[in-house]
Amino acid sequence: QPLETGEVVVARANAHIRYPARFQLVAAMNPCRCGHGGAGRGACGRAPRCQADYQRRVSGPMMDRMDLVVEVPPVTAADMALPPPAEGTAEAAARVARARTVQLERAAEAGETAAPLNAQASGDRLDAIADLDPPARALLSKAAEGAGLTARGWTRTLRLARTIADLEGAASVRRVHLAEALIYRRVAADGAPALAG
Repeated sequence: QPLETGEVVVARANAHIRYPARFQLVAAMNPCRCGHGGAGRGACGRAPRCQADYQRRVSGPMMDRMDLVVEVPPVTAADMALPPPAEGTAEAAARVARARTVQLERAAEAGETAAPLNAQASGDRLDAIADLDPPARALLSKAAEGAGLTARGWTRTLRLARTIADLEGAASVRRVHLAEALIYRRVAADGAPALAG
């Protein structure tokens, strides 16, 4: 319930008390029981079945409430020898701060004070701020039909795509933003479910 509503309701015989519980859940898990997955040295001998069985331990409704699912491959010696990325932590933090400011300004212009951030938007407000172009809308419909995107997944995908567009500084949500949001929701851009790696 707190993941969905941002509050905890304690019900007793003569009263209901609501406590604020808005938080950010960050979770991690190994790709399979042995921890190695299906690639590289020490790869699981039962892959990919072992991975599928292990990852199914997290329920579908729980996964549906995860906005971002990022699979991180093992770090190799070649990876460690690479130069540092062009965008460091400070630059990424500045980009996030700019995107957040854009969201707050957008909400202020619309007179929206209750849910100023993309993560809080829903209904007509979400439709208005997402402002999908036709190719993006077609892709979202295809993902909903072909990959079983739920109503909750639809809403969360729109929120995430709007945020990706804000991070890029784009005025509207284009197909590329929506495709990236679908990938983070473990739904491939062609409408097929993404496989765990």
